[in-house]
Amino acid sequence: MVMSATMQHDLKLTRPLAFFDLETTGINPQSDRIIEIAVVKCLPQGNTQTFEYRINPETPIPPASTAIHGITDADVALAPTFAQIASRLIDFLANCDLSGFNVRRFDLPLLQEEFRRVNIPFDISDRHVLDVQTIFHMKEARDLTAALRFYCGREHTGAHGALADVRATVDIFSAQLTRYDDLPRNIEELESVVHPKDPSWVDDDGKLAREGNTVVLTFGKYRGEPLKTIIQRDRNYIQWILDGNFPEATKALIRQMINGDFPDAAST
Repeated sequence: MVMSATMQHDLKLTRPLAFFDLETTGINPQSDRIIEIAVVKCLPQGNTQTFEYRINPETPIPPASTAIHGITDADVALAPTFAQIASRLIDFLANCDLSGFNVRRFDLPLLQEEFRRVNIPFDISDRHVLDVQTIFHMKEARDLTAALRFYCGREHTGAHGALADVRATVDIFSAQLTRYDDLPRNIEELESVVHPKDPSWVDDDGKLAREGNTVVLTFGKYRGEPLKTIIQRDRNYIQWILDGNFPEATKALIRQMINGDFPDAAST
């Protein structure tokens, strides 16, 4: 469902900025599933649109997860599956930059994995991604409830409900822009301050980097070694990465290189 409202801010938007939050079956972005999603899309004109769904994950919800967000198997038994709402969601997020609280490490990788399962492309290569938690940790270093109390002066009574969490995140972000005059007022510059990237990185998280004309791993036992060599020499290790808790964008690049399409053209 989609609703409209208004958000007050002085951020200069050239395209919509979509804040989103997920409630899930667990904390592994590669294997867990979405059971609730809420998106607040802030438009350049200043108004907002809201997208909210409970989702049947087609797998039991662990009691430990229910204890956190309060959503049971019965609550989602008649809800649509992700496959049934995926097209509406991809349309809602079209041409949007993305934001949320801890979105880069958890919500975004998990959402990418859900789209991958239903074979719907969700390319973020041309989108800016701003994690409101990172701004908070840069300045204050606390969690969402404390952030809402600190920036907005109110208690987070709806904690761990997706829509309540994402609305709290929108309010915190607006308060951060008001409080910190040194934060840039456009998405591109703000992303570069909040999430600075080493120019040698091939992927967004720096798991792959370019040394000269060669792509190398930046972690693990093959740290600093050419990825092309590792693919040829130790496919078990490469499979461990593809099956592990690594960003989906990193794994997509590795799959691309397995198929012979290397971004380090001079090493081919």
